[in-house]
Amino acid sequence: MFASRLVSRNVIGARGRTSMRLEPELWDALDEMCQRESMTLREMVRRVGPRPEGGRTSAVRVEVLKYFRAAATEDGHLKAGHGPLPRD
Repeated sequence: MFASRLVSRNVIGARGRTSMRLEPELWDALDEMCQRESMTLREMVRRVGPRPEGGRTSAVRVEVLKYFRAAATEDGHLKAGHGPLPRD
């Protein structure tokens, strides 16, 4: 049986204290978002809302993805060694 890579942290959302389990890379990305936006983790989690469809942890994962996807550019992908986006 494999040990889980998920890391649990207690956070305070709109409805009070709760626990979230995320991969270490997502916690790092969330911490970076907080630093860039000058927000606390509590403020960032509260932005997701009180009862997101699919659960708070899932909603936070989506917010992390949306945040960094919005910041991605074609030039940034090329500099990272990714292939170009195929054009029709």
